[in-house]
Amino acid sequence: MKTIAVLLLSFFCLSLTAQVQTEIAPPYNIKTASFVQNNLNVVPIFKLGDEFSFEFDDLFGNEADYYYEITHCDYNWIPTDIPKSEYLSGFDNQKIQETVNSFNTLQIFTHYKLSLPNNYSRILLSGNYVLTILNSDKEVVMKRYFVLYEEIVSVSLKIKRARTVKDIYTKHDLEFEVKADDQILFQNPMQNLKVLLLQNGKFCTAIKNVPPQYTVANSFVYKYDQETQFWAGNEFLNFDSKDIKNANNYISFVNSDNGIYNTHLYTNDDKANFPYTNYSDVNGNFTIRKFDAENNTIESDYSWVYFTLSSPLANPSSSIYVVGMFNNYSNTPEFKMDFNTKTGYYEKAILIKQGFTNYQYLTVNAKGIIDQEHAVNGNFYQTENEYTVLVYYKGSADRYQKVIGRGTANSLNVTN
Repeated sequence: MKTIAVLLLSFFCLSLTAQVQTEIAPPYNIKTASFVQNNLNVVPIFKLGDEFSFEFDDLFGNEADYYYEITHCDYNWIPTDIPKSEYLSGFDNQKIQETVNSFNTLQIFTHYKLSLPNNYSRILLSGNYVLTILNSDKEVVMKRYFVLYEEIVSVSLKIKRARTVKDIYTKHDLEFEVKADDQILFQNPMQNLKVLLLQNGKFCTAIKNVPPQYTVANSFVYKYDQETQFWAGNEFLNFDSKDIKNANNYISFVNSDNGIYNTHLYTNDDKANFPYTNYSDVNGNFTIRKFDAENNTIESDYSWVYFTLSSPLANPSSSIYVVGMFNNYSNTPEFKMDFNTKTGYYEKAILIKQGFTNYQYLTVNAKGIIDQEHAVNGNFYQTENEYTVLVYYKGSADRYQKVIGRGTANSLNVTN
């Protein structure tokens, strides 16, 4: 009987693990997939009821049909068991209606826009959500996370230098307090109250499962020494190709030998062993724009962008990727750099839509784990990052986890 119980428990755990929803990167023909609000690409965290959209380009340009599904998930991105009718007014699994073709570009594409809410779908509950895009054969094309929150509690967040001496020059520590109204009674908050900590909106490096360190009345305080620390990283690199035919400070030269534009960037040196240099970035974001365009969305062209990195001290067993919000920080083979044994450089060509683009070099170790400690561009406490705290709560009688608050702060104001 004991053996049977162990087997059943193992099967149950495997079943739960199998249900976890993970983001799925799109195929090579789908580019510039991003959440948009007020005509700006944004981190997908929205107040419940706000309007936003999800947009992408299909380089086949054949006006193919794409459909969408919306799945409500818990804190661990496991789908909840509440009926879809309780969190969605109307229906999903509908065709994306807003499409438009590129205009006067060398690389043809069809632009798709899914607006939420729309005539078919309106989301009713806060929480974690997975947006799934499917093709006409109902095959999954990509999956993306987004979060809807309510303003039930307030979150005061401060960015500090690391509490541990060995990390004082390389990490940021998040100290924050979750404050609730005296009329709100939390049940077993040490277990039922959860937080998610994000650096520049990246779900792939989120910190989770940190309980309150202590409580004061109806306030929950987090002042840990290590549990809430992030590697600070370095400022994002960038290039601006709004005038796609010409070189500039970051673009060495441009040609169109293969039928579309080729944008060759200057070689980047790794910065881990150099002093910190202060220069502005947009924390991984990008802006689609074309010089003298009337409609940037459909008139901005694509070009092959050639990245070159000199990193002689990089671990040869690790892999280096070019990432940013332009590709959702994806470490798929499409963005993995190749080591050129003749030049000693890491190289990669990526098809990117013209405009202002932030990017960084991501190190992934031999086990496939993101290695922030040994980032080729180093970690500096002076780095300007945007941090977010999301607060989740599920009472004993509740059927799902609400996102009840959000707090943000910038490390530009880092203190000791």
